[in-house]
Amino acid sequence: MSEALRWESQPPRLTLHGELDRETLVPLWDVRKKLMSGITCLDVSGLERVDSSGLALLVHLREEASQQGVDLTIAGITDRLNTLITLYNLQDIIPAA
Repeated sequence: MSEALRWESQPPRLTLHGELDRETLVPLWDVRKKLMSGITCLDVSGLERVDSSGLALLVHLREEASQQGVDLTIAGITDRLNTLITLYNLQDIIPAA
């Protein structure tokens, strides 16, 4: 069973903790528009695990931010997450900060 996803918002930074996977991402998805307001840096260093669903959410958050004229930086990318980004050939969409 996945560890719950937690977050801490201190604009302009949003820090994620726990696991970001298909079982844990729904609460974040439900509040993403309000939560991302004023956020320019998404810190993922506190994530212990990210699966392909979690990676898709990160891509989506960057795209939503871009549509609002915000360059969302994703900080704290671990080696494991970077490997997943590389496997999906998303280095241009989620560059390592």
